[in-house]
Amino acid sequence: MKRKGKNYLDFIPAHTPSLQYEVKEDGQVTLLAEWKGFYYWIAQKFFHRPKISRIDLDREGSFVWLAIDGKRDVFEIFNLVSSEFGEMDKGMSRLIKFLEILKNNRFIVWEKK
Repeated sequence: MKRKGKNYLDFIPAHTPSLQYEVKEDGQVTLLAEWKGFYYWIAQKFFHRPKISRIDLDREGSFVWLAIDGKRDVFEIFNLVSSEFGEMDKGMSRLIKFLEILKNNRFIVWEKK
């Protein structure tokens, strides 16, 4: 699938090395995002924003997160999701959008095949 001139099927998502996460016994993933920098410091100091945000992923998001290993490409992850949850409406588009959100928040990086 192409979006904005990119063929996402040629990319391999990998976790950002500095990002920490927790996996509960039921498989739910919680991302621990540490906010650094001047503007984050101001938000923490004056608006009482947390230094570390805990982002709980839902069942599907947790499954995708755990499927990201830096070796599987987007198509392989899509096949895993389809076999686990069945065919979903616009499944590939939903997966790519979720991966874009992770990338835009610096939770994953793209590696080219």
